[in-house]
Amino acid sequence: MQIGITMFATDYAIPPQELAVEAEQRGYESLWFPEHSHIPTSRRSPWPGGPDLPKWYYDTYDPFLALSAAAVVTKTIRLGTGVCLVVQRDPIYCAKEVATLDRLSDGRFLFGIGGGWNAEEMEDHGTVFATRFKLMRERIEAMKEIWARSKPKYAGDLVKFDEMMQWPKPVQKPHPPIIVGGGFPHGARRAIAYSDGWMPIGGRGGDTLAMLPPFRQLLKEAGRPESEVPITIFGVGMDGDALKRARDAGVSRVVFGVPPEARDKVLPLLDKGAALMRDA
Repeated sequence: MQIGITMFATDYAIPPQELAVEAEQRGYESLWFPEHSHIPTSRRSPWPGGPDLPKWYYDTYDPFLALSAAAVVTKTIRLGTGVCLVVQRDPIYCAKEVATLDRLSDGRFLFGIGGGWNAEEMEDHGTVFATRFKLMRERIEAMKEIWARSKPKYAGDLVKFDEMMQWPKPVQKPHPPIIVGGGFPHGARRAIAYSDGWMPIGGRGGDTLAMLPPFRQLLKEAGRPESEVPITIFGVGMDGDALKRARDAGVSRVVFGVPPEARDKVLPLLDKGAALMRDA
């Protein structure tokens, strides 16, 4: 089982490039940064994590820029968006950003995606909350066409463009792994339908490990082996027993969450997680 790290990269936290170096030195498999372009002050949409939205949600860096900084100072650690809000991004530009980062990292990018929860944030980008998941699928399908073809075109209900050309193409073929974030059953069904992995948030929506047997049944019904849609449990605490349970349940990757703090607070947590990795 692989172990990753996620943190909201901000101007008051350990810089993303330093976090990447420290995580790679300790043997972590992957580093993940989340995304919010902004948070509208109306705050109509409830945060799924609790009553009070943490400040770092509106402080966080752009993930592609933060991961690019991490890419140039590392060699082995994989670099992921956890998650990229593709419903708020133009798919043509996003396809170029993904391919560029995959090139700059020599094929280490993991494309974690999600539909998001903040309706007001999406509205500022011209995205309709009710149809966001249809839009997410079409934008991913459109990006796959761009990455795979020399003269791509796409015609969906919400995404359309005529034949065009765009380079670079990603190092990873046919494209970097697309890993859908979300709970069970809806996020799981989306992952099975058009992605290369499923990424529920640990502890959100109930016992995550209890979701795995019905998820595997959905895979079976869809005719997809689990090796094609491996499971990443995202943003969990550093608990040795929980780590062993996840390993025994057949989870492919666990991503520990660390707070957006300075080096003196974050590095001991990286050490703690590394020790758990060795004992698991």
